[in-house]
Amino acid sequence: MVRRVGHGGALGIHYVAHGAHWVELGLDYQEKLVGVAETGVLASGPIISLMDMATSMAIWMKLGRFRPQATLDLRVDYLRPATPGRRIVGRGECYGLTKSIAFVRGTAHDGDAEDPVAHVTGTFIGTE
Repeated sequence: MVRRVGHGGALGIHYVAHGAHWVELGLDYQEKLVGVAETGVLASGPIISLMDMATSMAIWMKLGRFRPQATLDLRVDYLRPATPGRRIVGRGECYGLTKSIAFVRGTAHDGDAEDPVAHVTGTFIGTE
């Protein structure tokens, strides 16, 4: 599902698990992804990329096939800084589909899904 190429490959994003309408991807802690060296906290960009990929792939799971699509909107609410040194797991879920629009939500956590780092909601448009 996730290859070590492109943007996701450069960040080291990898497959964790999936179900009928959801996908979990992982992002291991890497010094090159730290936003502020003094704190060791990951920058927001890699977490946003992780969640964009996880929610996008969740749409394919719900559809049961690949389709070309583009992110229309992805709102990210940061609830707390990620704990330095910990892997981030992003879980994306597709909870609604129309002919051309998919509705998604998800969370990113660093070990405890009940204490998320961020929550996302968004929409994608099919481009086929």
